[in-house]
Amino acid sequence: MGKLRLSLACWNYDRVRGLLEGRIPVDGIDLTFLNLPVEETFFRMLRHHEFDAAEMSLSSYVLSLFSENPPFIAVPVFPSRFFRHSCIYINRNSGIREPKDLIGKRVGTPEYQMTAGVWIRGILNDEYNVPVSGVKYFNGGEEEPGRHEKLKLSLPPEFHLEPIPETKTLSAMLDAGEIDALYTARMPSTFNRGSGSVKRLFEDYPTVEREYYLRTKIFPIMHTLVIRREVYEKYPWVAQSLYKAFVYAQREVYQDLYQTAALKYMLPWLIRHVEDTRALMGQDFWPYGFEPNVATLSTFLRYSYGQGLAKRLLKPTDLFAAESLESFKI
Repeated sequence: MGKLRLSLACWNYDRVRGLLEGRIPVDGIDLTFLNLPVEETFFRMLRHHEFDAAEMSLSSYVLSLFSENPPFIAVPVFPSRFFRHSCIYINRNSGIREPKDLIGKRVGTPEYQMTAGVWIRGILNDEYNVPVSGVKYFNGGEEEPGRHEKLKLSLPPEFHLEPIPETKTLSAMLDAGEIDALYTARMPSTFNRGSGSVKRLFEDYPTVEREYYLRTKIFPIMHTLVIRREVYEKYPWVAQSLYKAFVYAQREVYQDLYQTAALKYMLPWLIRHVEDTRALMGQDFWPYGFEPNVATLSTFLRYSYGQGLAKRLLKPTDLFAAESLESFKI
């Protein structure tokens, strides 16, 4: 019997390169890897379910579970993690000097439901007493006009969300002072190439993010790996096969990052960076699997529910295929 042929859409991260190049086998699967940027993958998977498996926004996946027939099931692989303190941009003339100054301001977000925005709003509420409902949100295209929420939202009335004009972009509006701040995953073009009026709220963000990690032990999860539910229901073994392959591909990179014979990545002080990261976060500083991520996932699920997105407070075990939650031991 031949292998099961499946498609996988994911960006070409270092931690998946072994799968992209076909060096890491996937048990029982002949994998077609589509190297696509995240926005394209998410759009095509959420709107049209085009791929058998795909990298997926954690927030979008959580919301998909409230569909009448949830289209996906996840495995505890997290291709993207990111401390998002660096992703709060402000207009220099907005009067915002510290987080509490965001209260009452006009804040752009490409999509209210995007994972980066959920983390930013939650962190600002937990760490700096900026209520999620204390800000007026404006959604739309960051660099191209006409972007809309990929999933239909029905927010409680205490959350103000308004689309920007179809002809405008959030990046340009922030530069012009038409909005006061921007919560986003991608750095806006006007941060480097605008009038000079756009800056980060946390200019020394590495220090702020390290202190946040030391307090909370949270390294925010942005994306997970989903499988189309009809594929999983027909071939439940696929969940464990994909999980194992992603783990093996990541292990390869852990080794490459600490290779001193020759640097495999174009960072002159890469080895020092790895050593500093391990000292702060441990050897497995980008953990896959269920148990190491329960606290981080629980925090995100609390944020999703508290921000009017999730219809009920989910538990981390609600997210993943049962076969991927544990493994055999010898």
